[in-house]
Amino acid sequence: MTEKAALARLEDRPRDLRRGAVLVRENDPQAELFILQRGMAMSYVLLDDGSRQILRFLYAGDMLAVSALVYRDSPETVVALTDCTVCAFDRSAMTALVTDHPRLSALIMVMNQMEKVALTDRLAALGRTSAKARIAALLLEMRNRLRMRDRAMGNSFTLGLTQEEIGDATGLTAVHVNRMLRQLEEDGLIRREMGRVTLLNEVQLAQAANYIDRFEGLDLRWLPPAR
Repeated sequence: MTEKAALARLEDRPRDLRRGAVLVRENDPQAELFILQRGMAMSYVLLDDGSRQILRFLYAGDMLAVSALVYRDSPETVVALTDCTVCAFDRSAMTALVTDHPRLSALIMVMNQMEKVALTDRLAALGRTSAKARIAALLLEMRNRLRMRDRAMGNSFTLGLTQEEIGDATGLTAVHVNRMLRQLEEDGLIRREMGRVTLLNEVQLAQAANYIDRFEGLDLRWLPPAR
């Protein structure tokens, strides 16, 4: 079986989710993984004070609930941010993937490491960067993730998040998020119109965010050859 066919088998059980639907709930038993085929989702944990910390925004092509490979119960909740299509597969399917297609399993490890480093950057920023920098970094990260799926995409994209969701990802209140978005507009760094954001000065925005694109500068020469 080719690598393409092996990946296609992971997507042979599609199902649709409406915005707000919970796919995986924190602390519930979880034996399935998912491919996000269409739409956008997020993962989060609940803190002791009842507040929510959004960990990751998830995009079409991402593998969800990968923690099911090592934990019986899910350490996070995964929720659809838009209408989505997800494809469930049992974790035993990973056994065949690792055995028959070591390059694919290595690529999955690479993607998870990239996500881990990006998450580490964002969580570290909660305690050491300004509110403006956090919002700017999140906008750049979203654009870069969307561009991975569409290399022809420019600097304009649909935000698709509420200000509360942005706040839960950056450790800010919705009011503070709104203030920072307005400030970025007044500084001539972004433009907002009809639910879309345009990055007007990417260089200055990255400088304001102290942003490092963790999806660039990769060294994958060690990957095994395709079978």
